[in-house]
Amino acid sequence: MTKPAYVEQQFEDIEQQTHAATLGMWVFLSTEILFFGVLFCSYMTCRTRWPDAFRHGSEDLFLWIGGINTAVLLTSSLFMALAVRSAARGDNRRVAIWLCITTAFGVAFLGIKGFEYAQDAKERLIPEYNFSTISTEDAGKPPSKQDPRPQQEQLFMVFYFIMTGFHALHMLAGVGVLLVLLIMTLRGRFSAEYHNPIEIAGLYWHFVDIVWVFLYPALYLLRQA
Repeated sequence: MTKPAYVEQQFEDIEQQTHAATLGMWVFLSTEILFFGVLFCSYMTCRTRWPDAFRHGSEDLFLWIGGINTAVLLTSSLFMALAVRSAARGDNRRVAIWLCITTAFGVAFLGIKGFEYAQDAKERLIPEYNFSTISTEDAGKPPSKQDPRPQQEQLFMVFYFIMTGFHALHMLAGVGVLLVLLIMTLRGRFSAEYHNPIEIAGLYWHFVDIVWVFLYPALYLLRQA
């Protein structure tokens, strides 16, 4: 019996290929959980050691920008889910639409994050580059009226840039994957019988969004602790 063109030679049928691909993605996501888990555990350990400095660092972040990006990512997850649903129905036209919208939200997230990094630089918050215990707001005030940042706040900013930076890299990779899937969709590569790559991409995209759901309160909402 001749196998469909979308079934690779090493698999007996589409079901086996789908299970193998899905398992592979879950294994990959497991390694990603370990990676981010180490960062979160290290962050929480230092937060416990220097609570005041880390709270002060959270207060120096732009809460409203983080809130907008949270809304952007959660909305993108909705459209990614719609793309997977449409793919299962074999509706490639809607798949292309939802993928375009999801990609646009992903690019918007990266653009907003880049703007936020630029604002952080203006506020002299980048470790080993321009970090200062005196904020730009206090720079023109007499020393007696200044509210200097704790020295350990620089460690908070190290965690902030590492954790959000790696998350942004994962977002960039996700946007690249979605663009490839969009091209494949426009070329008619998917159908109701074969759309597993879109499902796999959906798993990855939702994982990246979930990571941000943990990053946002840990970094931005710490000021409420």
